[in-house]
Amino acid sequence: MTILYEVNNKAYLNITNKCPCACVFCIRNNGDGAYGSDSLWLEHEPNFDEVKAAIDGADIHKYSEIVFCGYGEPTEKLDLLLKTLDYLKSLCDISIRINTNGLSDLINNKSTAQLLKNRADIVSISLNASNPEEYAKVSNPCFGEKSFDALLKFAEGCKKTVPKVIFTVVDVISEEEIERCKILSDKMGIQLRVRKYDS
Repeated sequence: MTILYEVNNKAYLNITNKCPCACVFCIRNNGDGAYGSDSLWLEHEPNFDEVKAAIDGADIHKYSEIVFCGYGEPTEKLDLLLKTLDYLKSLCDISIRINTNGLSDLINNKSTAQLLKNRADIVSISLNASNPEEYAKVSNPCFGEKSFDALLKFAEGCKKTVPKVIFTVVDVISEEEIERCKILSDKMGIQLRVRKYDS
C-alpha cells in the first residue's frame, strides 16, 4: 500500500482515496499510479500510525519538499492531515505543500483554513475554471455549483493563514478560459499556475 512516494526529490503523501469531485482530467482515470509510483489505490484508508510508519521508513530529511497529493483529496481526512502536519513539523523544517480541490469547508462542514496556520507552508488549490457553471462541468463536485464560491472563500482564508497560496488550472480548458482564470486570480492576489495535462 503506497502512502509515501517520491517524485523529483520530493516526498508525496497519499493519505486517502476519497474525493468529492470527478474531474474530467483526473489522473486517476489513466492508471493505478502517477509519475512511476506503485499503485496509489489504497487497500484501506490509512490511520495515523500507518502514515507515521511510512514517514519514519523514509529518509525524510533528504527531500526538498513534502506534498500531500495522491489519489484523493487530503482534507477528506482532515484530522489525519492535521496530525500528520504536526508530526512533520516536529521532525523537520522542510516546506510542506497541500494540493487540494479547495472544498474542505464543504467536506468538513466548517471553516478550515485557519487550521492550517503554522502547519502548511503552501496550499495549492485546483481552480479549474473561472465561474461556478464551468467549474461544475469540469470538476463535477458532489456539492454542486456552490462549490466554486466555497473554493474561493477557502482560498481567501488560506491567504490569511498560510505563507503561500497558489491556484492551478490544467491546460485542457480553452485559452480563453485560462485567461479568465488569470484575471480572477490576479483580482484575488493569488498566483496562477497552468499545469500540463498528464495523459
